[in-house]
Amino acid sequence: MFRILFHTPEIPGNTGAAIRLAAVAGAELHLVEPLGFSLEDSKLRRAGLDYHDLTVLHVHGSLEDAWTALQPDRVFAFTSEGDVPYTDIAYRPGDVLLFGRESDGLPPAVKQDPRVTSRVRVPMLPARRSLNLANTASIVLYEAWRQQGFAGAQR
Repeated sequence: MFRILFHTPEIPGNTGAAIRLAAVAGAELHLVEPLGFSLEDSKLRRAGLDYHDLTVLHVHGSLEDAWTALQPDRVFAFTSEGDVPYTDIAYRPGDVLLFGRESDGLPPAVKQDPRVTSRVRVPMLPARRSLNLANTASIVLYEAWRQQGFAGAQR
């Protein structure tokens, strides 16, 4: 339904948590290389528990490769400098939810990529730098899924 795209993630535990998130919410997870870890990393495996086989996971050699594979209609780039709060977006199935790496977020060129529909933020208190990557992806994905009536979920 939704597609999460991590641009050059660095911390295996965050990607492991995103693997589990994608599995339980029916999303695809896309990773852009270089990754800061091996997909065989024990911390990634531990954070993803036994959900690895239940997740649609794609690794792309570059952002251009990801765009080619995804063919997105809409891309929402999440950044602390976003213009729009995440709750103001009317999400649609197939949307790409783009997140940057843990240490410094999305590079300026990616934030300005013409494929980016909007630069979006998750509100935080002043003087806070950032939220955890996996937590931010969870917040956004569940809002998008909520807007779709939690399609496919157990009730």
